[in-house]
Amino acid sequence: MGPPPPTLGALMVDTSRQDRVGEFRGRSGPYWAIRPLAGGLEWEAAPEHVRPATPMERLRAENARCNARSRGASL
Repeated sequence: MGPPPPTLGALMVDTSRQDRVGEFRGRSGPYWAIRPLAGGLEWEAAPEHVRPATPMERLRAENARCNARSRGASL
């Protein structure tokens, strides 16, 4: 069955994708839907490969989002 899903919007790290950080968006069958903070395509991750982001990872992800906005990216 796997771990329970996090709350919507929680910052998570997908360890199967080189520790990619994204925002939890919900379930998609047996997978969790994760969306990058700085924009881009949502991806699916197996719950066993996802963990909560550390404070440093959260800071880096938020910084990347701010930088994307300053470049005019629509998030």
